[in-house]
Amino acid sequence: MDETYQTYVNRVARLTLSPTYETQLQNIQKSPKFENRQPVPFPGYTVITPLYQDDNLNREFYHNLATTQKELLEQIDSEILIPLPPESFHLTVADLIWNDGYRVSVEQHPNFHEKIRNCLRERFQTYQNLVSETGKSQWQLVGLLVFPRALVVGLVPCNESSYDKIVKLRQSIYQNLDLIGLGVQQQYHFTAHVTLGYFDAIPSELDRDYLANILASFNDKWLGTDPQILTIDKVELRRFEDMTNYLADPNNPQVEI
Repeated sequence: MDETYQTYVNRVARLTLSPTYETQLQNIQKSPKFENRQPVPFPGYTVITPLYQDDNLNREFYHNLATTQKELLEQIDSEILIPLPPESFHLTVADLIWNDGYRVSVEQHPNFHEKIRNCLRERFQTYQNLVSETGKSQWQLVGLLVFPRALVVGLVPCNESSYDKIVKLRQSIYQNLDLIGLGVQQQYHFTAHVTLGYFDAIPSELDRDYLANILASFNDKWLGTDPQILTIDKVELRRFEDMTNYLADPNNPQVEI
């Protein structure tokens, strides 16, 4: 399902254009992952980069994102966006299973948690044995993206090797029959991003043109600065309880990229 390198870069770049904002802002809606601006239970498993609070390598990158989040909230109607705590910022490499699908699989599969950890441990080892490219996987912030229920910053790979490393890891996960048997399935194209916040109730009088201009102004500002680079040097399996709480566990398998 994942695209070629150039197709990915072109698609994500188009998502940062003002006409795209104007179209997508017509379709934004309240996220069901929050109620009264508080996270609701939404459990599952994911493969992610280290959280900001744990990621010394990308501290400056995430610090700049936290500043961006604060400035955004000062310029837009802050009631429409529920900001995520910056310490939880991360990039998702592969969504695995969540919410109802997660609950069903936990009921149907004895020792589900141990099984999914073992599967990911084996997948990570296989990936490391197969991938021969050397060098880091680096991703450049390209601008703000509007998702139907969230506002995020999008990233594009700095080179084809950076992209291939992540795509091969995703293929290793999603094409594994044992994980498929546990309920894991790929449901989305990969769009590398860090979520800044989720949309709350959208007022009928929301000035979407104004909001689109604000988002575009942040992109224009980034064009005049040094590239902001996220370096992916490792990823890990994490279980989450909601969209703000990703649980650390010494038994979680990790893999170097």
